[in-house]
Amino acid sequence: MGEATTRFVDRTLAAVGAGTHATPIFEESKALCGAGILFLLPFLLAQGLLKAKEVFRLPATHYYGLESVVLTLAFMALARIKNPEQLKQCKPGEIGRIIGLDRVPEVRCLREKIKTISEQGRSIHFNNILIDQWYSDDQQGDAGFLYVDGHVRIYYGYKANLPSKYIARQKLCLSATSEFWVNDARGMPVLMVMGELTEKLQTVIEQQIIPRLIETKLISAEIGDQEDPQCTLVFDREAYSPAFFQRLWESYRIAVITYRKNVKDYWDENGFERIDVQVLDHIINMDLCEQETELGGYRFREIRRLGVSGHQTAIITTHPHLETWQVAGRMFARWSQENFFRYLIKDYDFDKMISFGVETIDMEKTVVNPQYRKATYQIKKLKEKIQRIESKFYPLVEQTMDNKLEKMPQITDKQMQYKLLLDQYRQEADILVKEREKLQPRIKLGQMPEEKRYNKLKKESKIFMNVIKMICYRAETAVASIISPYLANAEKEKRMVVKQIIQANADVVPDYKNKTLQVILYSLSANRYNRAAAELAGLLNQTETTFPGTDLRMVFKISANLDCDR
Repeated sequence: MGEATTRFVDRTLAAVGAGTHATPIFEESKALCGAGILFLLPFLLAQGLLKAKEVFRLPATHYYGLESVVLTLAFMALARIKNPEQLKQCKPGEIGRIIGLDRVPEVRCLREKIKTISEQGRSIHFNNILIDQWYSDDQQGDAGFLYVDGHVRIYYGYKANLPSKYIARQKLCLSATSEFWVNDARGMPVLMVMGELTEKLQTVIEQQIIPRLIETKLISAEIGDQEDPQCTLVFDREAYSPAFFQRLWESYRIAVITYRKNVKDYWDENGFERIDVQVLDHIINMDLCEQETELGGYRFREIRRLGVSGHQTAIITTHPHLETWQVAGRMFARWSQENFFRYLIKDYDFDKMISFGVETIDMEKTVVNPQYRKATYQIKKLKEKIQRIESKFYPLVEQTMDNKLEKMPQITDKQMQYKLLLDQYRQEADILVKEREKLQPRIKLGQMPEEKRYNKLKKESKIFMNVIKMICYRAETAVASIISPYLANAEKEKRMVVKQIIQANADVVPDYKNKTLQVILYSLSANRYNRAAAELAGLLNQTETTFPGTDLRMVFKISANLDCDR
């Protein structure tokens, strides 16, 4: 039956195909490892974790049902168990008792469940249902400003042929895939789309992100005579194009806020005004100035911030009504998305591959011809060599006019050496240019040699796990926000306290007579953290959360003596 199994009858019936999904049954457990994670269960449910039951199905005869699987995956993410293989290093019985079973699925079993869910191809639909819940009418304002950015995921394997991408954090070109994320005004993740080849951010916004926004009804496809923007996209210079900005406004009434490229002029510093700007939860004093500017034949609002060193940061926007300080605040709050990436990479390890294997890409898609790119690179390198030699050759011509006759042979010898090299490199460059003229700059994927043809990694399981991690991140952030008022240094301590709660031991005491499930959290590392946890427990008890699959109302308590430091 396996290690830590106790429900032999249920497992035997499931093994012969005559069982049903195991229902959670709790037994009294003292000092259960990591049971403090149950303090986050109400937030996971509030973020829509069990909406998965409306989308996915698992065979009815399997021992582990969909509720147990998604709870296991969510608890793994929150507990920083970064992939199924790491379950081998954990106590399966301890984690199992947290979800009301004898043990969590074994690694192979869990991977099979993920595969079964992924094969249904409904992860995007799952995400869309969650978006509908997250941004109901009373919360629509958070989706009024959306941050868009790409995240490059390096591929270290050898089975897939992926195009090379520039990795800014490593300053290298490596095989990689791109994920494009959309976060709301508070930095919370909304949705993500997967890139297949070398898509630019502009293309992804128009061809993938905007259709998803229309599909989830965050914006409408019909704009009529609407003058106000449906939403505002905030992104960096990667998607910079005045014509693109104008097209978004005219076609969808979508405004943009981004940095301006190639700023060469300077505005008079006397025109800047000191203004208090709200950037997320902080008030920052900035020197700002606004003027109208023309770029690519289109008129835009341009806002500049004057730095202490005199540097002027230029921002442009197509939003017609937003105040100057609001434009600056939204632009500089874009770092909330960068912080989101950094946090998930470090804590959730969301670059990990979930399932192995590759998929084909539409053979009609066009890509840059690798041979054309290689020839272009070689020509570029030759031209760089020519420039370096010319920088040494031409000064020698001047020296022949200024130096004495006895030094002429030495200078002439150097000139001859440089002249021979210049002729050689120019000849090689001319040959490469002529060879490149015979090549097509872009070719269809089907025209590439089969052994070098691009394909893509399996994406469905990655999208599904990314949606689970979105829910976990949102739940963790909600807990951090609730305990913030009870911490003196909340900005630095709130997420650390949440991690302590998740990792803390707890007593789990079921009372089937009174239909309650008590979760008694053990003491944290400082009494001020225990007070914050006590306030959290009081708020959780007001929610009257029922543990999924049971009729047990959860009751949250802490065991620490809050008066011990008085």
